[in-house]
Amino acid sequence: MAYLLQQLANAVPLAALYAALAFGYAVAFGVTKRADITYGAIFAFAGQILLLFTELAYVRFWLVLPAALAVGACASIVYSLGAGLWIGRLIMLPLVSKSPNTVIVAALGIMIVLMETARLAANTRAIWLPPFLNDTVVFWSDGPFKVTLTHIQLIDTALMCAIVAVGTLILRRTAWGRIWRAVTDDPLAAELCGTSADRVFLVAYAAAALVATICGILATFYYGSMDFGAGLMFGLKVLLIAAVGGYSDPLRSAGGAAGLAVVETLWGAYGPFVWRDLVVFSLLVLLLVMSRRERVVL
Repeated sequence: MAYLLQQLANAVPLAALYAALAFGYAVAFGVTKRADITYGAIFAFAGQILLLFTELAYVRFWLVLPAALAVGACASIVYSLGAGLWIGRLIMLPLVSKSPNTVIVAALGIMIVLMETARLAANTRAIWLPPFLNDTVVFWSDGPFKVTLTHIQLIDTALMCAIVAVGTLILRRTAWGRIWRAVTDDPLAAELCGTSADRVFLVAYAAAALVATICGILATFYYGSMDFGAGLMFGLKVLLIAAVGGYSDPLRSAGGAAGLAVVETLWGAYGPFVWRDLVVFSLLVLLLVMSRRERVVL
């Protein structure tokens, strides 16, 4: 029982990460209507820029760790959000009205550029952050076995849940949220009513890039590093996990992604670990096919 509770506790930070990523992806997908792995590339790029500038501030400028982390986080936001704005304005906006294949090819090229830029800047070195905020909080105890989470896990979970909550509030209670919904439903009709669909597209894409950036920073804080190939893995995984709850509602996408994180964690705890990614991706593809069939029937 205690082992199961610990695994469920371990699933909470991952569920928060998947939920926040799926929420941001659904916001962008609402205006692009195209499969876009660039989102995962921005997530990974944010973590890699954080590592580069944190190391620079910590090793070369001799800053204390909190100050070095702050420098790295600020640099990550500037570079990653700037890359997201550039990609949205100059690449995705002109291509979304073209064939879906053009967006897929462009997204793959962008991902390679971002991955290689970070790799070359780091001289192909794996940079690791020193552990911090690793003190544990005990939630339940069964003799010598304790159900715990670390402070960094709790902080990351709270911040990612706050991203989903604030984003949902903006989409449902503000004028911009209503405009976003109008553009996602019918951009031409929104244009005829005086709304600039291109402006809404850019704001939504920038908001999604900001969510990916913050999630990349928080994930790197927790895991301590970010692999150069993470952009492709997370790009594909986010594209599929967002489909679990459906792309039409970002909050539903977040909920479906959180549920998938629980399944993934429990499989890692009780099933063969080497089969985890195969099982998870197979489940995602199955859910995507089933959701497509339901839409056709309706």
